[in-house]
Amino acid sequence: MQKTKNELTLVLFCTLIGAFSGIVFWLFLLLVSRGTWLLWDSVPAAISASIWYPILVCTIGGVIIGLFRKKFGDYPEDMMRVFGRLKKEGTYPYKNMLVLIIAALLPLILGASIGPEAGMVGIITALCCWAGDNLRFAGAQSSYYSRIGAEVSLSVMFRSPLFGILDVEEEMEEGDNIETSITKSMKIIIYSLAIGGGFAAFTLLNKFVFEVSEAFPSFDVIHLSERDIPMFPVYLFFGILLGILFEGSEKGLEKLSEKIPPVISEGIAGLILGVTIAFLPMVKFSGEEQMAELIIDFASYAPLFLIAVSVIKVLLTNLCIQFGLKGGHFFPLIFAAVCLGYGIALMFFPGEANHAIFAAAVCASGTLGVSMKKPLAVSVLLLLCFPVRSLIWMIPASAIASLAGKWLEKRKEIVHD
Repeated sequence: MQKTKNELTLVLFCTLIGAFSGIVFWLFLLLVSRGTWLLWDSVPAAISASIWYPILVCTIGGVIIGLFRKKFGDYPEDMMRVFGRLKKEGTYPYKNMLVLIIAALLPLILGASIGPEAGMVGIITALCCWAGDNLRFAGAQSSYYSRIGAEVSLSVMFRSPLFGILDVEEEMEEGDNIETSITKSMKIIIYSLAIGGGFAAFTLLNKFVFEVSEAFPSFDVIHLSERDIPMFPVYLFFGILLGILFEGSEKGLEKLSEKIPPVISEGIAGLILGVTIAFLPMVKFSGEEQMAELIIDFASYAPLFLIAVSVIKVLLTNLCIQFGLKGGHFFPLIFAAVCLGYGIALMFFPGEANHAIFAAAVCASGTLGVSMKKPLAVSVLLLLCFPVRSLIWMIPASAIASLAGKWLEKRKEIVHD
């Protein structure tokens, strides 16, 4: 009886953690939504803003973020660093919670080409660690609950129930110091209920209180013809190239940023962001809203323009992250890869838009495969916007790209040694 009672209490607590993560994510997006509306809709309309508005706002905003980071620390930390600290120390610092929240919000509201996942994972992990240290029941398993919170937040964020589990578990499995006596069957129940609680809480708030996000738009159907399948290696090749560009520019910009003093680096990032937004608004934010417009109007763009947008988006995302306007890269990278796929498809099949979705799916699998090196997690993540039927192409594409990414990584290590 006592064992059954403990298990029921555990299940209930983890379900509440999931619901809590969904609520926190909704509140976070609400703040981002209101902030971006004020900065990019309300104020520009009131002052009849000119082309100089984004340049001034982003430059000043970059300097403010730089001053904030200089005073309070290098936040938000990327997901790998958050998971690394949780894995090594069994906890994540939560006493600077307000700093974590503000640091995650500012770049997103400013219009930086980043996603919300990095900031959200840090906030949720810190809150779960706080609960573990302050609730008697949670104390023994606080690190495990923090992992559940991170998994739920990623799953809700990317509208993919399995993505959070796959990404976090794979990241945490090596050198894991988190010990738990929970059986595998109980873990399945816990994860299912926690993620269900997260989705339920977020969906209810989004529907009945305030709609804060429509997520990435989904492609309904992939139209395949006898001319598409031979193009698979072509689309995959270009997708892998974009992934290599992302990886290479990340390392190059990281080294460059180390030579530039704090505050100045954020100011430079803000200036470049503002100039780019002023002349190419398509690259602003993470890419969700721009993706919805792209799906409708992509055939009206020149192929080279879409390819150029994909390259600029990748470079701008890395510039923002490495120069201090920090956040996640998943959403921007998906948007960039879809632009690339559209552009390549229109180049080979002018005026035939029905080839574009297949091209986008393969390109996105190639790009994220190189970046993440986790084929299954990539394929599950891309179900965010592509239909389930596309898995037969996305799984092999992401697997090949992951191998290419790992091979390139080893080559770099050999050259470096």
